[in-house]
Amino acid sequence: MCFRPVLLYLQAFFDLENGNQELKSDLKDLYINGAIQLDVAGSRKAVVIHVPYRLRKAFRKIHVRIVRELEKKFSGKDVVIVATRRIVRPPKKGSAVQRPRTRTLTAVHDGILEDVVFPAEIVGKRVRYRLDGAKIIKIFLDPKERNNTEYKLDTYTTVYRRLCGKDVVFEYPMAENA
Repeated sequence: MCFRPVLLYLQAFFDLENGNQELKSDLKDLYINGAIQLDVAGSRKAVVIHVPYRLRKAFRKIHVRIVRELEKKFSGKDVVIVATRRIVRPPKKGSAVQRPRTRTLTAVHDGILEDVVFPAEIVGKRVRYRLDGAKIIKIFLDPKERNNTEYKLDTYTTVYRRLCGKDVVFEYPMAENA
C-alpha cells in the first residue's frame, strides 16, 4: 500500500484549515486518523477520510462544507467521511464483563452505513436472500436529498463493501400514488 496518497489527503486537510477563513475556527480542534483512496465503478475514485469517533458530531456540523471544499480540491473524486469504530469480541462464558452495545459487529456496521450516506437519512432497509444463498441488503435513502446524493450511489456501495464486506444496493423509495 502506498502512503503517498494518504499524505496528500492529510496535507489537503491541513491546507483547508489554514486557507479557508470560514472553516478555520471550526477545524481548529479537529483532526483525522487517516485516509484511503478507492476505485469506484468506471474511472471514478473515492476518498474515505477516517475521523476519531469522539469527533464525529463536530465533523457532522460542518460535513457538507468540508466535503464540498475537498471535492473541489480533488476534482473527479468523491469524498466520504467515516468515524473510526472498533468491534469488540463477545465476552467468554462466565465473564462478568459485558461489552457495550455500540461495540458489537452489527452496531459498528450500522454506524458505518450511516456515516457513509450522512447528508441523507436512511428511511428503510430490506434484506433479500436469493435461492443460491446470496444476501443483498437494500437501503432506501431519503428522497429529499436525492439531488445531492444520487450521483454518489455507486461510491456509497463501493465504500461500504470495502469497509464492511457486505453487498448493499442504495435506492430511493418509490412514491405511492394514493
